Amino acid sequence: MFAVHFMEKNIIVLTQVLRVIPAVDEELKIKGRKGKIISVQETEENGIRVQVEFEKVVDKNKTSIKDLGKKKR
Repeated sequence: MFAVHFMEKNIIVLTQVLRVIPAVDEELKIKGRKGKIISVQETEENGIRVQVEFEKVVDKNKTSIKDLGKKKR
């Protein structure tokens, strides 16, 4: 069993105790965010650090300044 720390830019996103070490370039989903494993490092006897890069979140509900001026009152 390994203590696996999933990190994004030196911030711990999730810590899990797993039996299998994740592989590089593996797709995963943490807290509803899709990501890809960049690197895997062994830190201690049973500790593993996994660097994850998440996809950018695009907010589709943003209204532009132009749209606010066109609203009828």
